[in-house]
Amino acid sequence: MSSHVLQSPVGLLQHAGAQIVLIVSGGGTQVIPKLLAEGGASGIMLEALVPYARSAIRELLGSEPGTYCSDRTVRQMAVAGWQRSIKLSNEVTNNVGVAATASLRAGNQKRGQHRIHVATHHIQGTRTATLQLTKNLRSRSEEEHIAALLCLDVLVGTFIEKKECPWRTELKSLLVEGEDIVREQYMPPNSWQRLFSGDELAIPVETNVPTESRRISEKTQDRLIFSGSFAPLHDGHLAMAHLAEEIAERPVEWELSVSNVDKPMLDYIEILRRAEQFKGKRLWLSRAPTFIEKIQAFPQSTFVMGADTYRRLTDLKYYGGSQQQLHSAMQTICRKARGLIVFGRVQNGEFENPADFNVPTLLREVTYFVSEREFRIDISSSHIRANKKWS
Repeated sequence: MSSHVLQSPVGLLQHAGAQIVLIVSGGGTQVIPKLLAEGGASGIMLEALVPYARSAIRELLGSEPGTYCSDRTVRQMAVAGWQRSIKLSNEVTNNVGVAATASLRAGNQKRGQHRIHVATHHIQGTRTATLQLTKNLRSRSEEEHIAALLCLDVLVGTFIEKKECPWRTELKSLLVEGEDIVREQYMPPNSWQRLFSGDELAIPVETNVPTESRRISEKTQDRLIFSGSFAPLHDGHLAMAHLAEEIAERPVEWELSVSNVDKPMLDYIEILRRAEQFKGKRLWLSRAPTFIEKIQAFPQSTFVMGADTYRRLTDLKYYGGSQQQLHSAMQTICRKARGLIVFGRVQNGEFENPADFNVPTLLREVTYFVSEREFRIDISSSHIRANKKWS
């Protein structure tokens, strides 16, 4: 490949064997013609999506994002692109999801800051770049051009670390004093990569647990497992864990699934941030979004859960509306799980006691219901997120 071709973004990406799904929302769409207008783009571009409406973003991410234009949202978009690329190409090694979301100059006076968020996710890592532009300094088309250059910069940099290239030089020349690109990346250990590629179902995570505890945790069976999204881990979780340890007479081991039934997987930066909450505790990462999959990952274990999770175990919508599938799932739980420790919760000001739920006898027989007298705490992760104590 000629040196001239290797100076172009498409040439560099083609040389790296990249397989790309690009998702752009709110700004940065000029990157699409920059990539597609160049010869060889068909060898690297699998798909380009522009989910512009809020409903389109919600459908892509499977839920309402906390903020549509943010570092966290663009990382979710990049993972969605990465998963889409695997589906389209049946490959993993060089697949990448790249995403951009921006809040740029609009026809009306924009209240907030003009900013651009870009992220890429692939099996080797997650990286982001955030740029806040000086408000009302440029036209919309000028801001779009900068967003496209930043997107190219992050995308190519995912595969090839080049100190200087034409689009990076141009990007630097267009920025004024005070406009700095804030970058972040996390290249995970090989065990995380094996989890993401599907080679592992569950892996222990190093969280500064004493050596003897790490040795015990290598086997997945016969554990006391507390699963959750832990966004964030809060005092309610810790109190539940303490009581569960007294009931089961063994230490709690925490489990965070990187997969979700109807949302993109977590990105590496997000996983790292959540894992950092568990320093000194036993933590597992898994690809087990459903309870039946968790039982397969941690056979003959006891599971700690709240009333909302317990209720979902018997919700027909999770079994395709089939009573037969529900009955089969209950049999699997009774056969493969050692037991369930279930906590009530406050819902609309009232304590919701899972012992009052209408659940199959098979499930009730393996459940220890923690009473309101034993445990009650009026706190939830969603309440904390709503009050912006977790970002």
